[in-house]
Amino acid sequence: MTLTELKYIVAVARVKHFGHAAEACFVAQPTLSVAIRKLEEELGVVIFERGGSEISITPLGLQIVAQAERVLEQTATIREIANQNKDPLAGPLRLGIIYTIGPYLLPPLVKTIIDRVPQMPLVLQENFTVRLLELLRQGELDAAIMALPFQEHGLMVQPLYDEEFVVALPKDHAWADRKNIRAEDLKSETMLLLGNGHCFRDQVLEVCPEMSRFSTTGDGIARTFEGSSLETIRHMVASGIGITALPRASVPDLDTKDGNLRYIPFSTPRPSRRVVIAWRKSFTRIAAIESVRQAVLACGLPGVSFLPDAKVIEG
Repeated sequence: MTLTELKYIVAVARVKHFGHAAEACFVAQPTLSVAIRKLEEELGVVIFERGGSEISITPLGLQIVAQAERVLEQTATIREIANQNKDPLAGPLRLGIIYTIGPYLLPPLVKTIIDRVPQMPLVLQENFTVRLLELLRQGELDAAIMALPFQEHGLMVQPLYDEEFVVALPKDHAWADRKNIRAEDLKSETMLLLGNGHCFRDQVLEVCPEMSRFSTTGDGIARTFEGSSLETIRHMVASGIGITALPRASVPDLDTKDGNLRYIPFSTPRPSRRVVIAWRKSFTRIAAIESVRQAVLACGLPGVSFLPDAKVIEG
């Protein structure tokens, strides 16, 4: 039994697909499949039921996968214990960040870290919240910057800032001169949303639940289109395809009238999200986490409310 085999079964359990798990582990599918079959033979149990394209986990397999996750986390802890007498600011910090924060926070954050703690380079990974949580718990990441809510079990969480949402419109839209827009008004518009897997999509759907229903009757949302990134959606709005909601930090100047876009705040109460930094309870380089937090607070993101005195939350 090897740690690599344990990583493979955890990956398959997450995506329920051998091919996708192999891609996530950066190996060929036959390599992953042979390793998992070898582990099953060694243990004398069936972890995964294979049925064509359908993969399910056996009841015993669920227990084995859960234990494998704990073993991988403890392995990361061993490395951290070995390094705890060293300078916590010396050496790379593996930092994850979700797609809808990375493009706007990372440029000033990386520059600030280089200026303040050049001995601690950031090893960065952008991904979905669910994937970052998995990498955290497996010890593949040291910390992650995400938006609440998410399952906090086994993690320490400290708020960084609150960020309101704004509406992006084509410049010739009928609402372009409004001072604000009510969330309930969005149901009459063609909305452009991020695809499944993005937590920001879920947060926008909470603002206007009608968006989750595709309708052409005029009773609910007229149409929805899904994009792979906020910048793709922004360009689609500029071309007149529809409107969208964006996080405030993605809009440098809310009052700009240049180009083909207009940005309008929501009416009170304005929808928002809380952005946090999370790390494992067993992670020992707390000074490194604090350095990242202080660097974020110094980044001066537009329109966000920083939380310099926020307390650590134990999940």
